[in-house]
Amino acid sequence: MAVGDVKSGLTSVSAGGELDIQPPSGEQWVIHNIYHEYDIDLALTDGTNELVFDSDTGKGVYAKYCFHVTNSLWIRVKNKDTANARLIGYDGVQTK
Repeated sequence: MAVGDVKSGLTSVSAGGELDIQPPSGEQWVIHNIYHEYDIDLALTDGTNELVFDSDTGKGVYAKYCFHVTNSLWIRVKNKDTANARLIGYDGVQTK
């Protein structure tokens, strides 16, 4: 993939599960939008440490943001529904 390419995904995240928005080694992305159909937590993580920096209830979108992610520091989206899988999506661009 090349700098400027769109990076996106739409995933059914298991009940209580997580979606890691993490580029492969050597790439960097800026995530502009995160979509969700149920309650979520957003966290910044390096795989060991996790900083939950926001939560949202119900369905919604984090629109027009600039979350910079690398292979060593990324965004984790937690599905807070402990009974059902829920859709979580994102889009952004590759910057390196």
